[in-house]
Amino acid sequence: MATIYLVRHGQASFGAENYDKLSDLGCRQAQVTGAYFRDTGVVFDAVYSGDLSRQRETARLAIASQPAEIAHHIDPRFNEIENDEQVKYLVPEVVKTNPEIQALVDRGLSSGKDYQKVIEAVFNYWVSPACSDTRLASWADYSQGVREALADVIRAQGAGKTVGIFASGGTLATIVADVLGLGGDETYQFYEPVFNCSVTQLFYNRSKVSLSYYNDCSFLRVLGAQQDENLVTYR
Repeated sequence: MATIYLVRHGQASFGAENYDKLSDLGCRQAQVTGAYFRDTGVVFDAVYSGDLSRQRETARLAIASQPAEIAHHIDPRFNEIENDEQVKYLVPEVVKTNPEIQALVDRGLSSGKDYQKVIEAVFNYWVSPACSDTRLASWADYSQGVREALADVIRAQGAGKTVGIFASGGTLATIVADVLGLGGDETYQFYEPVFNCSVTQLFYNRSKVSLSYYNDCSFLRVLGAQQDENLVTYR
């Protein structure tokens, strides 16, 4: 059966000058994920990622454990939602009706938890009919791009293949919601819980794509417990 493994990138560098870079832990998570695929007999015919550094580097580190060299295709349609741009342009609209978000912004968004609450509010505004800001890619355009990127992968790889796609939380949430036939207003529930380097499995054929499992990080928990290290992170 043709299979796609969707993998979120390893931990990035939240709070650093350059967020789009794997932390030391993120590198470790990517290496462990590659070992997990190797040890469970998952051999990729091809891998894809967006062009963000954290996505490309996670893919590179993970496929280093494969038994042979793997073609790594870069497709920016798998890039993350532009969170920083959305916060910049949409927060002024969100706070008009949400004083809690205004309080978090006033506090400075110095914690990941505060930032995530703002991302949730902004995301849900972005996907709503109320959002018409032309400075940002629309939800309709973004989600269509992700949908078409997945369809192009399936078309290019064909039947019986095993494919890895290394992307980001928003991208993965968009794919999962679309596979389940859900709209933008139901997408965020798949965004916030995504662990770094978690694995989501899809099956596909010429007529449909099905979700097998979502956001699995049990292999990170097991190895972490065995080696007395914490490999499970959201941010």
